[in-house]
Amino acid sequence: MFGRRRERPGATEPASAAAEAGPPATMPRPDRPARGIGGLGLRARPSGLGERLRSIFGAGTPASAATWEEIEEALIAADVGATSTLELVDSARERYARSGDPSANGAREALANEVRDRLARAGSGTFELGPAPAVLLFVGVNGSGKTTTIAKLAGRLQREGRSIALAAADTFRAAAIEQLRIWGEQLGLPVIAQRAGADPGAVAFDAVAAAESRGLDVVLIDTAGRLQNKRQLMAELGKIRRVVERRLPGQPRHVLLVLDATTGQNGLAQAESFSREAGVTGIILTKLDGTAKGGIAVAIADSLRLPIVFVGVGEGIEDLAPFDLDAYVEWLLAA
Repeated sequence: MFGRRRERPGATEPASAAAEAGPPATMPRPDRPARGIGGLGLRARPSGLGERLRSIFGAGTPASAATWEEIEEALIAADVGATSTLELVDSARERYARSGDPSANGAREALANEVRDRLARAGSGTFELGPAPAVLLFVGVNGSGKTTTIAKLAGRLQREGRSIALAAADTFRAAAIEQLRIWGEQLGLPVIAQRAGADPGAVAFDAVAAAESRGLDVVLIDTAGRLQNKRQLMAELGKIRRVVERRLPGQPRHVLLVLDATTGQNGLAQAESFSREAGVTGIILTKLDGTAKGGIAVAIADSLRLPIVFVGVGEGIEDLAPFDLDAYVEWLLAA
């Protein structure tokens, strides 16, 4: 899934000493395999959309015009968004009419296939690292779980045998630098950092240079959380990206927007803004276990053609899973 791997060097620079407080999430258990969406219990707890669709299709009769109107309302309530919902339902109705299956089951299947196709067209579930060192730049608003997500992905890559460096380019808060250092120490990974208030672009530059000199596979760069309507802070992300590109043409390989699934339609506005300023290439959807809706994944993939590549479905460091398109559709629609 992650492309070419390289043997991890025998020794890496230790991270700074951890603060007295421990890391903000539990460390992985070696005997616990990575789990997909279904294995994390989301199938056992259907989404609100799935529960409502069961009610709509409960009678088992053919889908009428009124049925499709109810489906539209249910999709909008599940954060799929008005525009995507109208297009989705129109296409699903046409697919249903062509299917030759007049039952409610046929309508549900047409809807599920349409959602699946739209996510697939955006490339959801696919993620390749490419040539080493691969630079991953993480962006997002405050509180989306960005730094913890970086640690979760670092843990996954480390278990696959990757050699990794973390870069603390969130220099606005000393606590953010220290949080990444704690994770670095817990995972045994080097952390490239400067003092609080330093130029984030300089930190990113140093991290890429260190990865090149040490022959590392991956660099994960943390950035400060920022609201998408703060132009000056958003422009800074573009600067960080240009610094990386100048040092290492073709990088960053991925600009990953960490998005809280519970934010609903505001998530689409975030994705639009961060994509425009930072060139987002993929979405990591966090806190999917904390929402009964979850349709924002469909809205983003459909409206912006941005793939969902990982999902966070728990607080533990192992609770980051590659996006499983089929499992997500099954959970969302209770298909």
